[in-house]
Amino acid sequence: MVGLLALLLALGTLIVPASGAAAQAVATDVHLFYYPWYGSPSVYGSYRHWQQGGHTPPDSLGANFYPTLGAYDSGDTGVLDQHMAWVRRSGAGTIVTSWWGQGSYEDSLTPRILAAAERHGVKVAWHLEPYAGRTAESTVADIEYIRSRYGSSPAYYRDAAHGDRGAFYVFESLRTTDWAPLARVREHSIVLAQTTDTSKVAHFGGMYTYDGIAGATAPGWKNAADYCRANGLVWAPSVAPGYLDDRAVPGNTTPTVDRDGGAAYDRQWTNALSPETGGAPTWVSVTSFNEWHEGSTIEPARSAPPGGHGYLTYEGAYGQTGAAAETAYLDRTRYWVERFTGATPPANPDLARGRRIEASSNVPGYQPAAANDGNRATYWESANHAFPQSLTVDLGARAEVGRLVLSLPASWGPRTQTLSVGASDDGRTFTTVAGSAEHRFTAATGNTVTIPLTAGQRRFLRVTVTANTGWPAGQVAELEAYRV
Repeated sequence: MVGLLALLLALGTLIVPASGAAAQAVATDVHLFYYPWYGSPSVYGSYRHWQQGGHTPPDSLGANFYPTLGAYDSGDTGVLDQHMAWVRRSGAGTIVTSWWGQGSYEDSLTPRILAAAERHGVKVAWHLEPYAGRTAESTVADIEYIRSRYGSSPAYYRDAAHGDRGAFYVFESLRTTDWAPLARVREHSIVLAQTTDTSKVAHFGGMYTYDGIAGATAPGWKNAADYCRANGLVWAPSVAPGYLDDRAVPGNTTPTVDRDGGAAYDRQWTNALSPETGGAPTWVSVTSFNEWHEGSTIEPARSAPPGGHGYLTYEGAYGQTGAAAETAYLDRTRYWVERFTGATPPANPDLARGRRIEASSNVPGYQPAAANDGNRATYWESANHAFPQSLTVDLGARAEVGRLVLSLPASWGPRTQTLSVGASDDGRTFTTVAGSAEHRFTAATGNTVTIPLTAGQRRFLRVTVTANTGWPAGQVAELEAYRV
């Protein structure tokens, strides 16, 4: 405990329980998946979970990013307090704690988790994991056990909009085919199935996705969202900042989702809130606060991790560098939470669609107008072997634009284009609003990238391309501009 407090003081981190009117508001309908399965010699007696993939803590961990808190222990009160303070900073008001059955290690830590959550004004819901022998009947028994043992805690999550019922997410719910026993807990608990297949949710109270890879393209989300609304169910799509588990699962073939400086996270949030991919969710679930093995964390990652292990950092995320980048994903979560809860309307039109658009050059048949005609099968291509090249759209009037979305035809192979974005009021003098960076177009992201822009109003937007690994030219099928 002393070591942790010394670290927090060195980091300039002050842990203050939330209380009174000065406490920053949080949204209890934004849920962060939370993992209390880590151990260290100082509390647990040995390292637990950090060594996944054959690693040797504390410097070598089964994760591609290194926690700001190091190889911490989930039972350490100081760690729990810092986590809850960070949860509040993110704007989310609920954690969904990973739970592996009655008497499990995670169950044994539940009182400490609830106590820390209560100190910081955070609520706790439940992620029921697929422990050996889990059945529909055992799940019902687990829900009753959790309610009777922990339901009196002020931190126990209850959804006031749905009869003050608790929330239980069932991971890999498709392992079981008959969930009829859930009818016995429906009165007091909302139980969510992990699927978008509407034929697999009989007896459930809602649906979620968890998958941090699928969130990039939102397959089936619109149908699932419409079904939930029509049938009075909870729709809680899951969004993730990225996915990478190479160190935890050596030799794996699971696709990865590159964070792309934060653009991947923005795209998944956009998919969760946009009417075209479901829209108006009941809750938004975030994968994850601290699933370090899968590289999906918004928990701060050290900007200067132990050397020699190939760790990545959050450097450059949303324009942040060094120590400031460590909390970039917490702060971006709050940005999206505010839009979800109504501080800024989540849905907004494409301001570039059909507007006058010009290019520095183009090859015959691939005109600049193809880049904002709403048809991804057509595209602009610049003169070949002649970088830099640019594409400029006139929005017609000054407007607040927070991000650009660029896409290529869906069938194309992967490529990386080096892009920057400038803005102008007169179409002649441009100011950089997104610095030059490599942007990866892949099938995992729908051959689409999102580029966050610095705040401000602008009329002209110019995308400048200086490199392309797939073809010696600038290429854009659709250039879209959005307020948020």
